[in-house]
Amino acid sequence: MNNITLKFFIISSIILVYLVIFAGSIVRVTESGMGCPDWPKCFGYIIPPSEISDLEWKGNHKYNSRQIIIRNNSLLIANNDFISNEKFNAKMWVKYKKHDYVKFNATHTWIEFLNRLLGAIAGLTTLFVFIFSFREFKKNKKIFFLSLLILLGMCFQAWLGKLVVDSNLMPFKVSIHMIVAFLILFVLIYLYFVTSKRSFNSILSKKNKAIVFFAFILTIIQIFIGTQVRQFIDIQIDSFGQNKKEMWLNSPPFEFYFHRSFSIILFITNTIIYYTFKKNNWNDYWINWIMIILGTEIFIGILMYYFSFPFSTQPIHLILSAFLFGIQGYLLLNVFKPVKNEII
Repeated sequence: MNNITLKFFIISSIILVYLVIFAGSIVRVTESGMGCPDWPKCFGYIIPPSEISDLEWKGNHKYNSRQIIIRNNSLLIANNDFISNEKFNAKMWVKYKKHDYVKFNATHTWIEFLNRLLGAIAGLTTLFVFIFSFREFKKNKKIFFLSLLILLGMCFQAWLGKLVVDSNLMPFKVSIHMIVAFLILFVLIYLYFVTSKRSFNSILSKKNKAIVFFAFILTIIQIFIGTQVRQFIDIQIDSFGQNKKEMWLNSPPFEFYFHRSFSIILFITNTIIYYTFKKNNWNDYWINWIMIILGTEIFIGILMYYFSFPFSTQPIHLILSAFLFGIQGYLLLNVFKPVKNEII
């Protein structure tokens, strides 16, 4: 029973991490990252404001410590709990010094809030994974330590989220934030693998194992280079704005051309694996999905380049890369598990 509960929370955590990655891409494409200018609260509220009037100073009004108002184009934080007088008292407030971003957009605020809420729920499920892993300590210490690593990773990710907001979405920090999410995802998938009955009944030769491993490394490289391309596009968005998408790839860096051409190598490598599996009648469920996702990724990449980033293509491109990473990681784990059987 405990193992069933543990697996439930592991699967829930994997699903939620995927949802957080997707929500993060929605936050970025809608430019909602600074919808909540502070962390972990939003304008000092647990439930964020919906109207600009909620952030305007009011006389004879109760303010809580760390609550934020917008006044004279600045964010001001309440020093402590107090009830305001009829006249504004500057001594009760201090200017927010983490950054100088002073805008309120209710839609952006709630998109960012929901992103954080999903992250908090994901953190809670990984806490339950860790709690239920205690009972497995004597049977399999690996489960306990993987669960601990995941929990620590989620705590680190939350701290990174604070740094991203405090830096006003510095592209480099956003990329690190995403890479850590992928690492947490892989450890979760590894934990799922450790706690599951393995359905594969054959193993590959050393040569074909090396090809599967090589394909996974190629995917990691492609995702990393993709973060560099995203950083460039973020800078372009700041320069040209959302209304001039045709300018986002103006004078692209080397990383863009590498990312575009590298997808061909990735596709060819996985095609070799696909035909190896088909030829030997091996379990090809996961490799089928890998080929479908790769083909879709390349198609979306073409749409973004030639049709100036149609709506929703960016978040779909990111979530598909996360699916590709997860499925290839799970396939790799199955391929390298010790099974005495025929060798392909």
